[in-house]
Amino acid sequence: MADILPPNMLNERPQTPAGLLSNREKDRLIERGFLGLYRWYTARSQETRNWNADQSFDWRGMNKNLPPELITVLQGFFAVEQYAPDFTSNLVHLVRRSHGRSHFQLRWGSEEEKHADAWENAVLFSGQRSPAWIEEYKERLRAQTWELPFPDAIHNLVYTVFQERATQLNYLNMMKIAQGKSDRPHLAGVSDPVLAKVAQTIAVDEAAHYNFFLEGVRMYLYYYPEQTLDAVKNVIGQFSMPAATLIPDWQKFYETVYRAGIYGPRDFSRDVMQVAFRNLGIESRKALEEGIRKTREVPTFEGGNFGTTAIWDTFDYGMVEGDVKRLHVKIQDYEKGIGFDLYDPTEFVENPAVPRKTGQAADD
Repeated sequence: MADILPPNMLNERPQTPAGLLSNREKDRLIERGFLGLYRWYTARSQETRNWNADQSFDWRGMNKNLPPELITVLQGFFAVEQYAPDFTSNLVHLVRRSHGRSHFQLRWGSEEEKHADAWENAVLFSGQRSPAWIEEYKERLRAQTWELPFPDAIHNLVYTVFQERATQLNYLNMMKIAQGKSDRPHLAGVSDPVLAKVAQTIAVDEAAHYNFFLEGVRMYLYYYPEQTLDAVKNVIGQFSMPAATLIPDWQKFYETVYRAGIYGPRDFSRDVMQVAFRNLGIESRKALEEGIRKTREVPTFEGGNFGTTAIWDTFDYGMVEGDVKRLHVKIQDYEKGIGFDLYDPTEFVENPAVPRKTGQAADD
């Protein structure tokens, strides 16, 4: 399917029934969508989120009396982001043959690197960890290597949707604490405008990352619904935050984050999984699993991988199609501003496999 495959593998794909898009054509459409999205994203990122980890915050003014629990959380944020080189290099290697995806991962890595530097500065300027301690801790962290949670592109793309949303939620809740809005007694009275600005700034980046990956999953979902929904089911069945097995004091960090009201299982279910499901037109985890089960009870085309009509009842494909169309309008508007439309425009192509109601046109 639309993983990045060498040319000889593309030639070995089964024949497509008349009237349906071939897998090669689906792959081309998804690839063009990613390229256009990457170009749009980069321009917007440079225009609206071009901050510096050292110079964009008043580090001298940071609160030197933050409670130990918050220092533990900052230390954990810093530790996770230390694996930005591994996150970036492994994902780039996985999708290196895709212009849009591989170049976006480089852009994404440069933004994650800023997060790592900002959280390190927060730990340092808290005054509760010495430079020598920080250096030794970094050496311990970087002595281990983060590996991809899944072997293929589609599962890792789906994983990043949930991971980016969860990370954004962590930072937004840290921002609230630093603004003095915590409802936890042991954090009452905590206030640090500098820390609040850091957390908010990074959370905005994570929201942008979430939206990029979400748009990618929508394209897969539109052209490869069965495989994409199966990847969603697999990812949420074994989801964990990155580097959880690598950070030496992870359990203490996790328990502190939970007690502080920053993130926990309920937050994942309510504010991560359900939000992503809603953005993908999926009703619930139960509906997802039931839809996949029913789909597998119906035969597919002989020798092919074209899915069945049953899968379309598992999610709101009309909503997803509308979202994919809007993405292409955004890309087309960007291309017109540059002049790409005169030479090599990105175009939306309807998936004819999508069932239509009688008399319904694709643009209804």
